[in-house]
Amino acid sequence: MISKTSKIFVAGHKGLAGSAIYRNLILKGYSNVVTRTHLDLDLESSIAVDEFFQSECPEIIFLAAAKVGGIKANNEFRADFISKNLSIQCNVINSSIKYETKKLIFLGSNCIYPKNSIQPITEDSLLTGPLETTNEPYAIAKIAGIKMIEAVNYQFGKEYFSVMPASMYGMHDNYDLDNGHVLASLLLRFHHAKSSNENTIKLWGSGSPKREFLFSDDMAEACIFLVENNFSDSYINIGTGKDISIMDLADLIAKVVGYNGKILFDKSKPDGAPRKLLDSTRINNLGWKPKVNLLDGIELSYAWMLEGIN
Repeated sequence: MISKTSKIFVAGHKGLAGSAIYRNLILKGYSNVVTRTHLDLDLESSIAVDEFFQSECPEIIFLAAAKVGGIKANNEFRADFISKNLSIQCNVINSSIKYETKKLIFLGSNCIYPKNSIQPITEDSLLTGPLETTNEPYAIAKIAGIKMIEAVNYQFGKEYFSVMPASMYGMHDNYDLDNGHVLASLLLRFHHAKSSNENTIKLWGSGSPKREFLFSDDMAEACIFLVENNFSDSYINIGTGKDISIMDLADLIAKVVGYNGKILFDKSKPDGAPRKLLDSTRINNLGWKPKVNLLDGIELSYAWMLEGIN
């Protein structure tokens, strides 16, 4: 199905997930990896996407391009998160069918699962209950992508599949206080607090929700592993099997950054889902396990962030 010379298109290669996939493909010796920046290819344009596929005819696609953000951005820009992601997904998947792409890997999210899912969350928990309100539009777009992949496989005999990663972090993350993912935003927030000699730092929510964090390069390794081993089921979880409270995460980040002030939590702000721990038994049984522990991953991410700042 895949060889070192297969033409592979990584959609979203500048982002957190796509950059990790691109980096790992190159490290593994794949020599025909195609990329496009947003300026070169607007994935929200069906015409532009069709022209790209007609010209390049990629054999394998990693669909990592998406409108993403943290709890604040998801809650404030709800229309953007559903409309932009639906456009990207539909355009790429439809062109993949038209130009006979052999394999497509769609990156979903752990937020597709119901807010009060039994923990750890198995793949069959999808659509068994209400979603978390703050990121519901984004989750619905991702669920639509998963279901579109299933429908394409049924109607056209494809072997496309979706992956559901735990909350990702790592190099090329969006280190932004308002619109970034939780771990990246916390790294930047603590760095600023340390640099400004702030005695206290106030964070959103109660600090009690638990989250599972997956280093982006581990996610990339898992995606490539699944393609190389001809995985053909509908969708599969990718996680570490371990979670941590936001309060404990804040303490860990403070130690990595070297911040010694007091950490406060603003309970008037939303927490999001109480817990999101994926059951990754299926992918573990196939032979994949993560390599980077949380502390090492945070240290690597902070070092990368500092390079961008300095």
